[in-house]
Amino acid sequence: MLLAVDTATRVAGIALYDQDGLRLEQMWLTGDNHTVELVPNVVRACEQQHLAPTDLRVIAVSIGPGSFTGLRVGLSVAKGLALALDIPLLGVPALDATAYAHARDPLPVCAVLPAGRARWCVAFYRTMDGDWQRYGDYALMSASEIVASLRCPTLVCGEMQGDLQQVLSTAAHGNAIVASPALAARRAGYLAELAWRRFARGERDDLSTLAPIYLQHS
Repeated sequence: MLLAVDTATRVAGIALYDQDGLRLEQMWLTGDNHTVELVPNVVRACEQQHLAPTDLRVIAVSIGPGSFTGLRVGLSVAKGLALALDIPLLGVPALDATAYAHARDPLPVCAVLPAGRARWCVAFYRTMDGDWQRYGDYALMSASEIVASLRCPTLVCGEMQGDLQQVLSTAAHGNAIVASPALAARRAGYLAELAWRRFARGERDDLSTLAPIYLQHS
């Protein structure tokens, strides 16, 4: 059984995933309370599925980009569990999990997450040579910079709030096709599935060196 933990932003999530697929998924809005909310939710999820700690075979964790405090909390819990249970740890970028829901969409995808101070963590994805992949680096942009980067019709997903939501919704920016709130959400189940694929290939990350992705404005 794989346990996935996502505390990259104020939308937190956990998931349980095995060879048969998604067993449990939970997401909730937390007001910077990751520290007190994460572990009790993990315990309740395992109890609901009648799992003991020894039933966990791998831990997956979102490594951002995202909230400094949130990422530290998630990584600390994930590393602690992996170390205590002596099982693999796998890190998954938050923007990859955000975009993954739209991997079969024919349009390019722009995934966004809030970075604070009217800035957004951004990454772009599309199918190239039959393979769904990110193109370009993870970036930190303003709302106007995101709009300017949409050179063709692009599906925009993720946590869109405030000025970004307003700018994208204006008719003048026809290249932005904004996903509905439910379709735009970053789900822990997608993080779990991406990590399970890595686990099936025999991959694991180093507990001592796995670190959050933090972005600096260019």
